[in-house]
Amino acid sequence: MRRNTTPLLIVVLFVFSCSTPHQSSSLIYNDYRIEKQLKPDSTLVMMLQPYSLTMNASMNKVIGFSSNNLNAKQPESGLGNFMADCMRLMGEKKFGRKVDAGFMNQGGIRSYIPKGNITVGKIFELMPFDNLVVLQEVRGSVLQQFLDKIAADGGWPVSAGVIMGIKEKKAVQVLINGKPLDEKATYIIANSDYVANGGSDCEMLRKIPKIDKGYLFRDALIEYVIDLTKQGQPVDSKIENRVTNVN
Repeated sequence: MRRNTTPLLIVVLFVFSCSTPHQSSSLIYNDYRIEKQLKPDSTLVMMLQPYSLTMNASMNKVIGFSSNNLNAKQPESGLGNFMADCMRLMGEKKFGRKVDAGFMNQGGIRSYIPKGNITVGKIFELMPFDNLVVLQEVRGSVLQQFLDKIAADGGWPVSAGVIMGIKEKKAVQVLINGKPLDEKATYIIANSDYVANGGSDCEMLRKIPKIDKGYLFRDALIEYVIDLTKQGQPVDSKIENRVTNVN
């Protein structure tokens, strides 16, 4: 069944009695259907116009160019590689530390990047949440648990330097910067604060200390695209077999 998706504006009027303490004695409301046929309120339009012009100018600012349509797919996608690489590289730049791996939760990708100009507004569509870039020092055994979670979900975006296979919902044949994952070693990973705080069922990361500088991942994406543009490079991430299904 198709639902009517036309938005409604509900005006609620509370009527209070004269008794003390004040309590609502009745509730009166009317539904106003918001449709294109409604005449705009000219006073409200004039009041909002300066803000609208400023916002549109900011959102429509072109910061880069994409050579191809980039969409989110599993177990790996060009868009996911772009975002995970941004997490790692901008994490290194912002925190001044070598980062072994960057990750992006699959469910956090909310749009795509079309071929052509990339605007600030497109980045806001891609990452509408105020998630932060955080670093964590994790033992290899914990990183394996995290990668197993990624495998169980069918694959998340991972940065360059990470190669893994998925077999029976487990991460196998894992390489970190060209070497097999060492469960006794310590790795520095870059993630969103949402995942680092246990989001997307990543409980294994929740109690591990986080290095946080209040750096929004959305700002990291914007800065990353601008940096690529300054270097004369388009956004052109491709499939590199970072995450594959193993028979």
